[in-house]
Amino acid sequence: MLERLNCLGTRQPRIQNEEEYFRSAVLLPVVEKEGGLQILFEVRSSSLNRQPGEICFPGGMIEKEEADRPELAALREASEELGIEERHIELIGPLDYIITPPGALIYPYAGKILRPEELNPNRDEVEQVFTAPVEYFLNNPFGKSNTDVATRYGPGFPFHKVSSDYTDTWQKRWSFPVYYCEYGGHFIWGITARILRNFIELCL
Repeated sequence: MLERLNCLGTRQPRIQNEEEYFRSAVLLPVVEKEGGLQILFEVRSSSLNRQPGEICFPGGMIEKEEADRPELAALREASEELGIEERHIELIGPLDYIITPPGALIYPYAGKILRPEELNPNRDEVEQVFTAPVEYFLNNPFGKSNTDVATRYGPGFPFHKVSSDYTDTWQKRWSFPVYYCEYGGHFIWGITARILRNFIELCL
């Protein structure tokens, strides 16, 4: 048994309950222009059922064969949404992972679009794309608010076996920050702003 325990010293830890989350990967695309480095954003199609018209980065669900390499999902989704070949996207590196209270595990990456002039966005998903200078976000602080999170135990939980502090009603547990910013009339918030803010902090 001691020999088995010794292997803990060399193992790479993982998220224990990872399979309970919706796993997705996102690419924060950057392009080089004469004025400097720019970040590329998507405006989601107004015909989509989820978050129509919102600002986002390309990304989506991690397929089974991509489970051990989420960056492959980020590149695939960016290629599909932006209409550019994967070989024209250069992966720069990972940003910090995000676990959201609704149950999503997000793997963000930064990548460089090598041929931005060849972009042909998928109109079923992308209404339009626009870019904003990295310098703008370095010099303009993000706004911040909070979202409250509450929990409630499901039917059948044996409340008579635990402390009376636990009830069958909703109870506020914690609050998490919601960041936002604006550029050129576009309001950027939520997970997109959080990924963007992390990227800017790493740049600084």
